[in-house]
Amino acid sequence: MVNRKELNPESGPVAAFGARVRKFREDRGWSQEDLAERTGYSSQHISAVETGRKPPTLPFSRRVDHAFGAAGSADSFEREWRDIRHGSLLEGFQEYVGYEGRAAEIRLYEVGVIPGLLQTPEYAAAIEAGHVERGAITTEQAQERVSLLAERQAALVRSPPPLVHMVLDESCILRPVGEPCVIQAQLKRLAEFAEQPNATLQVANFAMGVRRPFSLPITILTLSDRSLMSYAESATQGHLDRETTSVLPLLTAYHQLQKHALPQVDSVAMITQVRRGTS
Repeated sequence: MVNRKELNPESGPVAAFGARVRKFREDRGWSQEDLAERTGYSSQHISAVETGRKPPTLPFSRRVDHAFGAAGSADSFEREWRDIRHGSLLEGFQEYVGYEGRAAEIRLYEVGVIPGLLQTPEYAAAIEAGHVERGAITTEQAQERVSLLAERQAALVRSPPPLVHMVLDESCILRPVGEPCVIQAQLKRLAEFAEQPNATLQVANFAMGVRRPFSLPITILTLSDRSLMSYAESATQGHLDRETTSVLPLLTAYHQLQKHALPQVDSVAMITQVRRGTS
């Protein structure tokens, strides 16, 4: 017990999670080895979670719930894990992701940053590191945001895959993010995406001027029943609109955006030129 580390549950949600695991364990008179045996994780892993050195995962949360008999309860560890995870995301975004994963068609317009569906892990980590440096989110929240990308991107390779139409403002490919190798790999990922049979990729170059119908990012989803919804974000909240009457004008504007954006062959050529310039 001399090496026991004192915990401060108020230092953050990950620390609070770990402190509660320790309390549940000690209330039962179990050692870390006892809990490790009951969950299939090592005692070192248990220690790392309890002391906040390792953030919890969904599988871990479910294992400890089973071990403690807390599965499905109001104070389950899975519920706490989901609260931690959603705390790193804008309100409304998690609901949007559920629809995104089932959409038959995805139309995206982005400004300043490559959309999450196509971000490489290194590019995403560099973006989130900037948020951490500014104090906007914690390191744990940044890790959760990056890990979420893999789940979202799995939607692009499901069978059948969705049709994805992507228009990027020229600022997306010109903005430096991370080391040169990071942006080079990211631009390569964009070019590879454009080769997929279910994808179109265009760049809305600065020369479009006032013909650009959107000044902010927008996503339009078409579900399998052909219903429409749109998603947009402010600085503090995501807004999901399911009203077809209000989404249809956005769809019309998106078609106008595609009409005036660079054709795909010219867009890929621009991306390739920028990529060579970063080498």
